[in-house]
Amino acid sequence: MIATLTVNADHREAFMAGAREVIAATRQEAGCQHYDLSGSITDPLTFVFVERWDSREALDAHFQTKHLQHWRTLCEKYLTGRALEIIRPEHVDAS
Repeated sequence: MIATLTVNADHREAFMAGAREVIAATRQEAGCQHYDLSGSITDPLTFVFVERWDSREALDAHFQTKHLQHWRTLCEKYLTGRALEIIRPEHVDAS
């Protein structure tokens, strides 16, 4: 999965602190192969989560975790834009 997030400039530092927490918790989940955040070198307000999961079921379980639910609530205040892509061998789901 790839999630591209655009952050409100006033909330960049809070976003980064929350991202560190959700990354640490998510890396402990069953089925998580890779979970990290990268920042754009051309836009300091754009970040990309790159995730790799053992299965769609592991990703779906991730969506239900308390730490991700908390992160989503925080992001409602922090984000000005969001795009998600779920990449599978046979198809890419984009929203």
